[in-house]
Amino acid sequence: MRYLITGGAGFIGSHLADELLYRGEKVHVLDDLSTGSIDNIRHLKDRPGFSYTIESAMGAPLVAELVDEADVVYHLAAAVGVELIVESPVRTIETNVHCTEVLLTQANKKKKPVFIASTSEVYGKGERLPFREDGDLLLGPTNMGRWAYACSKALDEYLGLAYFKEKGLPVVVGRLFNTVGPRQTGRYGMVVPSFVRQALGGRPITVYGDGTQQRCFCHVGDVVQALCDLMSREDLYGEVFNIGSTEEISMLDLAQRVRDAAGSESEINLVSYEDAYEPGFEDMPRRVPDISKVNQAIGWRPTRDLAGILDDVIRSEREEGIEASAAEIA
Repeated sequence: MRYLITGGAGFIGSHLADELLYRGEKVHVLDDLSTGSIDNIRHLKDRPGFSYTIESAMGAPLVAELVDEADVVYHLAAAVGVELIVESPVRTIETNVHCTEVLLTQANKKKKPVFIASTSEVYGKGERLPFREDGDLLLGPTNMGRWAYACSKALDEYLGLAYFKEKGLPVVVGRLFNTVGPRQTGRYGMVVPSFVRQALGGRPITVYGDGTQQRCFCHVGDVVQALCDLMSREDLYGEVFNIGSTEEISMLDLAQRVRDAAGSESEINLVSYEDAYEPGFEDMPRRVPDISKVNQAIGWRPTRDLAGILDDVIRSEREEGIEASAAEIA
């Protein structure tokens, strides 16, 4: 089988490429490197069955050609990270909505199955926990850039499911909850790599808000297993699935866990949301998924706990630091 991954040089996309190649499939990555990195796929360049194109997923002619050559499409290209979303709402909306529109239009011509990567952010300020796929979505006001990402990804879902219902395009939507692991950048506010790099560098670990907000973190290796298995089942087309861990932890406890696991003596500093992002910034006190639907569909559940995830990220960051130091010496 031939797979196209838009955003395939990103954190999750590159791990998905790893898994598909491991399963003996052919993979083509499309990425403009705006938030992804060539370093994420450098190790794949000489792998049989792997190829890539550095270009935007907004270009219809190129997307049409690559979709035509694929059997299945994973659409992961998107603006990511709270900091980027708050700082560049225009880019967020245009990238997320337009790329999805282009991809679905081209995939529909040959009815190529499409996986749309969505996010737990679409649940917004919902308070009915754990979040279920058929639950209501509750977003904040339009004058807050914070909600532009959630709204744009919800629109991606609506558009994908509309193509399924009206035009018969095979579509699966996955709502990802805080996926973490090696290769994830902290550049746009991703909390685990940010905490780990601060701890390893002996710098203060910065926790936004009062630190009581709770999240669930799932290893990228588990997530890509779900992505692969979901697209192997034609009876799941037209469905939406939560994909994530149900092991909750507060941000303050997470900072302490990272500090201890890294053997660090870093201080833990609280920074207000207004100072970190923008006046009036809102965050959700808890975000935890109900994963019974994906478990019933493909038997999936996370295999790694938070301790194992943190150990993996810390090990990876240390190895990268050693490699960087060796390169500087050379």
